[in-house]
Amino acid sequence: MNAVRPLRVAVVGAGPAGFYTAAAILSSPVDAEVDLLERLPTPWGLVRLGVAPDHPEIKSVSRVFEKTALDPAFRFFGNVEVGQDVTPEELLSIYDAVVYAVGAQTDKRMGIPGEELPGSWPATAFVAWYNGHPDYQELDFDLSCERAVVVGNGNVAVDVARLLALTRAELECTDAADAAIEQLCGSQIREIVMLGRRGPLQASFTSPELKELGELAGADIAVDPAELELDPAAEALLADERSTARRNYELLKTYSARSMHTKSKLLRLRFCTSPVELRGDGRVEEVSVVRNRLVAGADGALRAVPTEERETIRCGLVLRSVGYRGVPIEGVPFDEQLGIVPNQQGRILDGRGEPIVGLYCAGWIKRGPSGVIGTNKKDAAETVAALLDDARAGLLERSGEQLSELLAAREVRVIDYPGWQAIDARERELGAPLGRPRVKLTRWAELLEAAGGRQPPS
Repeated sequence: MNAVRPLRVAVVGAGPAGFYTAAAILSSPVDAEVDLLERLPTPWGLVRLGVAPDHPEIKSVSRVFEKTALDPAFRFFGNVEVGQDVTPEELLSIYDAVVYAVGAQTDKRMGIPGEELPGSWPATAFVAWYNGHPDYQELDFDLSCERAVVVGNGNVAVDVARLLALTRAELECTDAADAAIEQLCGSQIREIVMLGRRGPLQASFTSPELKELGELAGADIAVDPAELELDPAAEALLADERSTARRNYELLKTYSARSMHTKSKLLRLRFCTSPVELRGDGRVEEVSVVRNRLVAGADGALRAVPTEERETIRCGLVLRSVGYRGVPIEGVPFDEQLGIVPNQQGRILDGRGEPIVGLYCAGWIKRGPSGVIGTNKKDAAETVAALLDDARAGLLERSGEQLSELLAAREVRVIDYPGWQAIDARERELGAPLGRPRVKLTRWAELLEAAGGRQPPS
């Protein structure tokens, strides 16, 4: 590493992984500069566009990221898309190192007949829509049916099921997109059925999320006591009183004892049940499901094995939440099977399994969609440690060109951090008279206009 100039690093993706990566670099003993590139005009990634709007306390993590953004050695390049406005090859020549922290932007498929029928949606699209992502505001979710089915047992599945059940009073104090609030409040859905492939002890939702489902103002919760019956092997999982499985099971037992359902909506949790086909004349009208039994594999893990027991659930909306996966960027290696960038401790690997000098990754695109927001901090630290080791070894180099000059020559409209602050101020200003944290600007033109006319960071 050249001792007379700072290490210059580009981080692609302005979500938690990107900001934790930037913070780890800037807080290291190495003299460094970080440019953070984001396709959207706004930072924070899933904190802004993935966290449920009725969970403002989780969104407060952005205050930590704001401190990083105000570091003099940090620059934000919003509205810049890698692969379109600048190529990966160009980035690697401009910077000593490039870290991809682009997350897992799409959904895994269920792989069953009828999955593509209208009315069948990935939960990722529904979440982006109600959170005001500008790419998803033209979607038309038909909420005129009486029953919706949510496939999945993770926190995202819980989020979308809960959003379908919220009352107007619960929605109107959030930062959900205005159009989504109106459409959700006008919904005719009266029953939401959440399907879990495995049993109640294997569900991946957290206890606080599950507890919220039992406290909804306008929806009762129903659990069949028969689906909570456990065999001796499963009961062993309840031995640890502090475990999530134990806490979840106790909550589910409480819900199963509720017999009076007096609210306008019903949220039904089902376990050991998998969809095998979506059917309908031109759109989803019913889901064929199979009852599963849990069988221990050679490694001792319980797996869901289908039985002969089938059932049909009438519905008009299916939201699929069976996992996220990454999206490839042309010019960057990608493992199609795993849906991640192949890497070793954050160093991106080529087709022969060898590290590509100067290329790194962090977050979900590195390890897959696992953990919570804070998990990305340790993950980013591992990647940055590898990057700094390579810098000290003298492996990293650059040409000296500036990204701002390249983008200006291509007439790319860059939104810098003050531009984002202008968007943020405008949204908060719109929300204040309504008692809301913000009214999100959800269209590209609105966002760019609010950012004002600015020159690229220099």
